[in-house]
Amino acid sequence: MPQTLYEPCHYFLQLGGKRIRPVFCLMGNELFGDIQEDAFRVATAIELFHNFTFVHDDIMDEADMRRGMATVHAKYGNNTALLAGDVMVIKAYQYLENIRIEFINKILHVFNKTAIQVCEGQQLDMDYAFAAHIVLKDYLQMIELKTSVLLAASLEMGAIIGGASEGSCKHLYAFGKNLGIAFQIQDDYLDAFGTPEKFGKVVGGDIKQNKKTALLLHALEVASPAQKSALQQYMQGNAPDKVEKVLAIFRECRVHKWANDLKEQYLTTALHHLEEVAVQSVRKKHLKDVAAFLIQREY
Repeated sequence: MPQTLYEPCHYFLQLGGKRIRPVFCLMGNELFGDIQEDAFRVATAIELFHNFTFVHDDIMDEADMRRGMATVHAKYGNNTALLAGDVMVIKAYQYLENIRIEFINKILHVFNKTAIQVCEGQQLDMDYAFAAHIVLKDYLQMIELKTSVLLAASLEMGAIIGGASEGSCKHLYAFGKNLGIAFQIQDDYLDAFGTPEKFGKVVGGDIKQNKKTALLLHALEVASPAQKSALQQYMQGNAPDKVEKVLAIFRECRVHKWANDLKEQYLTTALHHLEEVAVQSVRKKHLKDVAAFLIQREY
């Protein structure tokens, strides 16, 4: 085994992260009964797939840092990073090979559908970076594919292993999808209005990179002609006070209140679907707690 291939994989996996998706897979199983060995296999496959997407996304984005450390391509070169990502996703399928025969078709169907959607979301993200005009609906569709569906599928696959009914699986998937969108809106909010010490990043990173976030798209929709013109001018340049000026317009347009309201709408929808899952309410407490944490977090 060439260490030159596996060392970059180990390096990236030990960088950590929130591990929300594999935990959601285990929680999806636990909602319906004791956690099965197969849930750990699926959770590992999910985390390997998720990290594979990061390795390749970082190459596409030409990003040098992730989680405060050098990205794989920055440390080991593009060619090795491509192969490291490839071997991670193949290893993910090796974990799925070993789940019980009665689950394998359902799990592969969800896993493969989701993997394609994540790729579609990444392509839309790249397309939108160069698009002259996109609207909020486009952005929400993109984050649903790029971020939400993997959260949703993690819960659904755990539920399948736990023996959940088809109806419960669908409601749990909808819970995860809506929670994932709320999660991304919170990310956008924190990038603009978070406290740097708590957020762990310099506030305004998205503004500096001219990213078309939910906040910017809403501001452009509701801004006065003068504000819209100023926003477009700021976003095309790199003035030292760019972040400060853009945030001032965001505040004038009450973007911070709008983002919090939209996040709460998606959270409310998510929790409605969780209520519809056919298990006792007491068993849902941990998922409700995690949802609250993800949406109220300041980092």
